[in-house]
Amino acid sequence: MRKRGFFPAILLLAAGMALAGLMSFHRSFNAQPASNPEKAEVNYQKYCAGCHGDKLEKFAAKKWMDEQGNQSAVRSIRDGIEASGMPSFRRTFTDAEIEDLAGYVKKGIPGDKSILRPAVTPGGVVESEVQRFVVDTVVSDLDVPWGLAFLPGGDLLITERAGKLYRYSGGRLSAPIEGLPPLMATGQGGLMDICLHPDYEKNGWIYFSYSAPDPGSPKKIGNTAIMRARLQNNQLVDQQVIFKASPATDRGHHFGCKLAFDGKGHLFFGVGDRGQHFDFPQKLDTHNGKIHRINDDGTIPADNPFINVPGAMPSIYSYGHRNPQGTCVHPVTGDIWETEHGPRGGDEINLIKPGLNYGWPVISYGINYDGTILTDHTEKAGLEQPVHYWTPSIAPCGMIFVTGDRYPGWKNNLLVGSLRFEYLERVVIHDYSVIHHEKLMEGIGRVRNVVMSPDGIVYVAIETPGKILRLVPVG
Repeated sequence: MRKRGFFPAILLLAAGMALAGLMSFHRSFNAQPASNPEKAEVNYQKYCAGCHGDKLEKFAAKKWMDEQGNQSAVRSIRDGIEASGMPSFRRTFTDAEIEDLAGYVKKGIPGDKSILRPAVTPGGVVESEVQRFVVDTVVSDLDVPWGLAFLPGGDLLITERAGKLYRYSGGRLSAPIEGLPPLMATGQGGLMDICLHPDYEKNGWIYFSYSAPDPGSPKKIGNTAIMRARLQNNQLVDQQVIFKASPATDRGHHFGCKLAFDGKGHLFFGVGDRGQHFDFPQKLDTHNGKIHRINDDGTIPADNPFINVPGAMPSIYSYGHRNPQGTCVHPVTGDIWETEHGPRGGDEINLIKPGLNYGWPVISYGINYDGTILTDHTEKAGLEQPVHYWTPSIAPCGMIFVTGDRYPGWKNNLLVGSLRFEYLERVVIHDYSVIHHEKLMEGIGRVRNVVMSPDGIVYVAIETPGKILRLVPVG
């Protein structure tokens, strides 16, 4: 005889087991990812270092730094701090990632709180010596932004060293623009600077500097080249290579190459020594280690200093350079100014004059990277002295004179980016001498370029993380 209630009990047990299994599956399916502390540093560098510094040095000293546990840091990351411009990362990170990031920040805060500095926060006013400004992020998630150029309507063209060109318009980044030349994107090479012809609105020419591979070579060699083209929709057309440096080498560094037009239609740019300083900079039969001047179509100006010297490259304007990384024209005098990387120490600011020898590697304020002596001379008759030099090296990259009236305290000052120390340096020049320096936005990231927009705003390209920032003046 069957016992009453046996089947209902079995069914109830089966239903309970099924429900338990379903709940277990649901919990498994919706489980948070496991903790991954190693990823916390990656997330910090990508999302936080731009404001708080690569070494967590840009925090205001507060009580949470000495609290037990990480809950204050977790709340700040998860919920944001609206008053100081810090966004919420609730949708960016999982709970586990927020916990890991909070732990990374808490552990990494320097023990000596006196070395901390206020963060550079979007919307937060930065107080420099003579100018107040706000740092605004324009574009994020770039690779290594190199060149910046504004189109007449306000759109921004951005080059990435790996070989991509974008148009930033209406708050959006375009798909990569097509029609770039073949690139040798290796080491320090790739797609570099970009600038518009002074009469762009009439002729539409855009100029690019890049490392060009040598066609048909049995091994990967190349050198700096200049191409001009026109932009049609999202395509470059009418491409013309108007300069290519010689000789090509297999070295992956010291290509230069910033572009600048003077007021007479001449294009100035530098080509580095390609890492072979005893072979090229002092010899006029190579393009390497020189500042060059060409016409807008690539022809050679008739008054170039070496045009009638047998065997000399006619585009050479000055020589004895190591790795020029900044070229710009003074807005009042029209003089050509240049920054270049020295070896270990001895980065330079130079006033470029036609036909002069700037000394590399015969004279230098730097030494070899291994600490050995490169040259015993810092000056020598017939060789030009820099207007200024940095020791230790800051790795200057990108340079612009501040023009217009938006920054009255900075007018006609130089702004120079530092790759190594990750700041923007303001340089005050009087009567061709540097009389003052100021470091701006320390720890912001490797500053690759700095330009002025048509409406007189300073824009800065940084590498770590890849962003375009603008400095909006206040007051």
